[in-house]
Amino acid sequence: MTLIRSISGIRGTIGGAPGEGLSPIDVVRYTAAFGLLMKQTAGKARPKAVMGRDARPSGPMVADLVRGTLVGLGYEVVDLGLATTPTVEMAVAGEGADAGIILTASHNPKQWNALKLLNAKGEFINAVQGAEVLQLAESGVLQFANVDALGSVRNDGSWTSRHVDAILALDLVDAKAIAARKYKVVVDAVNSVGGVAVPQLLEALGVEVVRLHCEPNGQFPHNPEPLPEHLKDLCGAVLQHKADLGIAVDPDVDRLALVCEDGRLFGEEYTLVACADHVLAHRPGDTVSNLSSTRALDDVAARHGRKRHASAVGEVNVVELMKSVGAPIGGEGNGGVILSELHYGRDALAGIALFLTLLAQRGGKVSGLRNSYPDYFISKNKIELQPGMDVQGLVDAMQQRHKGQPHSTVDGLRIEFGNEWVHLRKSNTEPIVRIYAESGTMAAADALAGRIMQEMRELAGRAAGGGVNPCRDGLFGL
Repeated sequence: MTLIRSISGIRGTIGGAPGEGLSPIDVVRYTAAFGLLMKQTAGKARPKAVMGRDARPSGPMVADLVRGTLVGLGYEVVDLGLATTPTVEMAVAGEGADAGIILTASHNPKQWNALKLLNAKGEFINAVQGAEVLQLAESGVLQFANVDALGSVRNDGSWTSRHVDAILALDLVDAKAIAARKYKVVVDAVNSVGGVAVPQLLEALGVEVVRLHCEPNGQFPHNPEPLPEHLKDLCGAVLQHKADLGIAVDPDVDRLALVCEDGRLFGEEYTLVACADHVLAHRPGDTVSNLSSTRALDDVAARHGRKRHASAVGEVNVVELMKSVGAPIGGEGNGGVILSELHYGRDALAGIALFLTLLAQRGGKVSGLRNSYPDYFISKNKIELQPGMDVQGLVDAMQQRHKGQPHSTVDGLRIEFGNEWVHLRKSNTEPIVRIYAESGTMAAADALAGRIMQEMRELAGRAAGGGVNPCRDGLFGL
């Protein structure tokens, strides 16, 4: 069993002892800590919170616990039921709420669930607030309302439609042009909430929908992370149905992956590239992605006379930089698209509408659109951390070794080698160090990553002083 407490939320596997898995006691403890913090921030006796969940099997149980805890704190709870992460984010602001909780473990398998925590703007709480939640939960000083001050619950299933309507109302979305193309699209929603929301949006845009794994029962038919190795069913269905496009979303619909009409993957890194290409043609301002995202976004931004700004990894960091530079669009290379005029959160539904508008206005096939962008390939690798590893010392040593190269220490270490780059960073949610490298071919990207990892082995070996070999003795888990 696993329970991961971090400033970005609480997630874990269902079951086990309290503190070891995401048990009912842990759900109540962390919900109460978050609820108390946001109640104090709002300065209200009767604050309002919005909640929603994806379709995983533990969702109803966790929802009961969260709802009851918030009522016990005196909250007016607006329960959206099954709802995408971006839908909940929009509802927090739309309801004038003081907080929001999304019950989803995103791309993790069905045995996982999590509490994603939102502020009054419908955005993820920052690091300071996250640390305060953890401290409050672990202190055990939790105060609940008396019987006359208990909260209430209002069920509201309208927000998916309101979310879709808000997207259709954007002048960046050309529903008439999309409908005129008579597209056929296959949707793989991994049997979660996307099975409801994505077809609803597509049908409103005049698109013929072929449903694949769209029953929202939480029984994921494959690993729910929308990576190439998990999208074989979708690629085959696109060819079988002679569809124009394939769409895959993760269980909470904040990540978007696309498949060309020939069954070839568009590439999750290129979802944001295409959407930014459309938005930057119609809106002033630069764009933002994190340090581990493709430089193809730099190239597309340059075509429009703009810049791409790089943030630390994590949606909250991307959003903060977008606000700072006034970017109309930003996101992450995992298929996350953030359209600032809609809301500051990754939104696969918005990404679908922007992508289809670009495709309809440009004409031609999805493969042709993909071929219009430069080819870059990212090699994604990881090192498992072992007890006693001095990760920061190793990263510092790598920085010293490559001090003559352009580099950034905003988040770990990112080193530029001409048109290639490598990014080393410790994961915020797993006991690993990620090593990402990008180049013009996958072979070159793999070679760059391999060279950097070999250098790290050598540096770790020197740091061990010859007494312990970090590779041989398992301190460096490559």
